[in-house]
Amino acid sequence: MSVPQDPVAGSGPCLVLEGVSMAFGGLHAIRDLSLVVYPGDRKGILGPNGAGKTTLFNLVTGIYSPTEGRIVLFGKDISRWPSHRRAALGMARTFQITNLFPKLSVLDNVLLAVQGLRPMKYAMWRFQSSYTAVQRKARELLESTGFWDRREAQVRHLSHGEQRQIEIVLALASDPKLLLLDEPVAGLSAAESKAMGEFLHRLDPGLALLLIEHDMDVAFSVASSIAVLHSGELVEEGTPAQIRRSERVRELYLGTA
Repeated sequence: MSVPQDPVAGSGPCLVLEGVSMAFGGLHAIRDLSLVVYPGDRKGILGPNGAGKTTLFNLVTGIYSPTEGRIVLFGKDISRWPSHRRAALGMARTFQITNLFPKLSVLDNVLLAVQGLRPMKYAMWRFQSSYTAVQRKARELLESTGFWDRREAQVRHLSHGEQRQIEIVLALASDPKLLLLDEPVAGLSAAESKAMGEFLHRLDPGLALLLIEHDMDVAFSVASSIAVLHSGELVEEGTPAQIRRSERVRELYLGTA
């Protein structure tokens, strides 16, 4: 697979999947999938249940290794790398289930995330407040995402939608260049889903997003390009407008044909 430079930025891709397949015995969850994500891309991954979306994320993040093909992250073949080595290159992921410390403040949750990425996490004899770089990083994250004024609030007192946003803030603590979001609006109300869409729009435009989402309004509003999977195969890829007009997508995914 010949990977072109980004026609706008003139830079190489941050993620490339080349003919990737994943089989579990006789079940082919992913079949000969090729995909490219450039810096700053907002790429949505759509498809019905069983299409292979979560398997794709598990392949990219190192939970699975492909049975065929290869995965290239920032120019390095990571097909057989463990998850922590991939994360060190600049990749982060969120999951559908919220995993926060509910009785701690928003700021404390972020401080723990930042400190957990640094060697100081092994030092048990110093007050956390003495680490000025950690404090500064936590403030930057909360200010840039609009949560600084809620920093003293206990996480359990935030709405479910706000907690999902804090999950993304924690993922940003490692300064990723590629962020994988697994259904960020799952279980949210319509108002919370809209707020999440606005939150994602405020993220650093240089950050590449790979987004699994069933909420079509959010997917089409956030993504600049969309890949549609069906039975583990890439059946359509294009802009949101192109995907909306696709007869094949309506037949396979939207069920309107």
